[in-house]
Amino acid sequence: MANEAVRHLKDAEFRAFLEEKSVALVDFWASWCGPCRMVGPTIEQLAQEYEGRASVGKVNVDEEGGLAGDFGVMSIPTVVLFKDGKEVERLVGVRTIEEYKAIIDAHL
Repeated sequence: MANEAVRHLKDAEFRAFLEEKSVALVDFWASWCGPCRMVGPTIEQLAQEYEGRASVGKVNVDEEGGLAGDFGVMSIPTVVLFKDGKEVERLVGVRTIEEYKAIIDAHL
């Protein structure tokens, strides 16, 4: 079952999503990407744990190539942390939940 706390973002709503909370975590991914599928459950867990404190979203790079290009996403998975609408951290590849939590906590 999909986690309702994780937003699947489209270009038209992306900027508004970044403004909902001061901290937003965005996972750039694709369905065919094995490492992306490994990161998926971690992103869902983060969305639950940080609900109300940080926004968590996903951008499918196959559907939203313009967004991926706008943020210079060259490899997936790429997880970008935004603070007040500006990129402040970027993690590429599979990481532990502790690594994601550390960057979120540092900016809350």
